Amino acid sequence: MKKITMISMIAAAMLFTACGEKTNDAATDAAAKAVDATKDAANDAADATKDAASDAVDATKEAADKAVDAAKETTDKAVEATKEAIH
Repeated sequence: MKKITMISMIAAAMLFTACGEKTNDAATDAAAKAVDATKDAANDAADATKDAASDAVDATKEAADKAVDAAKETTDKAVEATKEAIH
C-alpha cells in the first residue's frame, strides 16, 4: 500500500511538472507573438509616418511654387505699372 501511494505521489509530481513546462512554453510563445505583433505595429506606424511626411513635403513644395509664381506675377505687374507711371 505504501508503494502504491508513493508511486501515485511520484506520478502526480511528474504530471504537475509536465503541465508546468507546457504552461511555460505557452507563455514563452505568447510573449514571442506579442513581441512580433508590437514590431509589426511599430513598422506599420513608421511607414505611415514616412508616407505622411512625404505627402506633407510634396504639398509644401507645391504651395511654395504657387507662392513664387504669384510673387513673380505681382512683381511683373508692379514693374509694368511703374513703367506706365513714368511714361
